Parts: sequence; C-alpha cells; structure tokens
Amino acid sequence: MNKLTHFDASGQAHMVNVGDKPNTHRLAIATGRITMLPETLSMIEAGTHKKGDVLGIARIAGIQASKKTPDLIPLCHPLALTHVSLDFALNKESSSITCQVRAETTGPTGVEMEALTAVQVALLTIYDMAKAVDRGMVMGEVKLLEKNGGKSGEWKVAE
Repeated sequence: MNKLTHFDASGQAHMVNVGDKPNTHRLAIATGRITMLPETLSMIEAGTHKKGDVLGIARIAGIQASKKTPDLIPLCHPLALTHVSLDFALNKESSSITCQVRAETTGPTGVEMEALTAVQVALLTIYDMAKAVDRGMVMGEVKLLEKNGGKSGEWKVAE
C-alpha cells in the first residue's frame, strides 16, 4: 500500500511539493446523488420552485466551489482550472438527481478534489434551495469516477 503523501517523515502534516513535477493535462470526473420526495423532484424539473432555476444555480455554485477548493481543503494546491462542467440527470424511479462534474487543468497536480468539492456543493445547493418543501433529502454516493494525467496516469472506478 502507498504511504500517505500529506505527512512528512516525522508524521507532521505538510503540503506536498509538486514543484519538480511536469505540467500535464489533468482530468477528474466525480459524481454524487441527492434523493428527495417525488413532489420535490417534479417541482425542480418543472422549474416551478419559487426560488427559480434550482439546477442552474446549483451548476454555478459547483463551478464556484471548484475554484475555492484550496480555501476549503487545507493542504490542497491552488490550481488554474481550464474547464469545469456540471451535468444533472433526473431519475423519477429513484426520485433523485445525480450530479456529474468534469474538471480539467494543465499543471503538476490533479483536479480530483476540485471535482469532488463541486459535486458536494452542487448537491448542498439543491438541498438549500428545496429544503423549505423537503427537509428529508439525502445526499450521498459521492465518488471519483475517473482521473487522468500525471505520473499515475489513468484511473477509473471499477464497475
């Protein structure tokens, strides 16, 4: 098993030195889901929620969050993101919305944390906008689906 990279030889937390790593194209894709009452999903889908376009606002919140990741995760490197996109899939059978984020950069370190943070904040935004009608929404299944770039190359979640 690999060692934890955010600790030095004496066990102290530190920011990993990526100064000698080459700049490569980096990609990360992450996903998560929020489950709700069918009536809440219908309201979001129809756009009849009194607060407006829930998914449009959640998309912007996720993009903003990806850019703020190093402000939230203490040992995360600030990155110049070159692309962040969020897609939402509504599932009437499970009364849920799945959020998928694609984040990209060219640099010495990956964008997994930015993609995962964007998913979480997008789901939290959906909750915030719809909590007045459904406080029982459940967020979960947040995970990395894929990453590319750097020394470790390509990784995909086992299906």
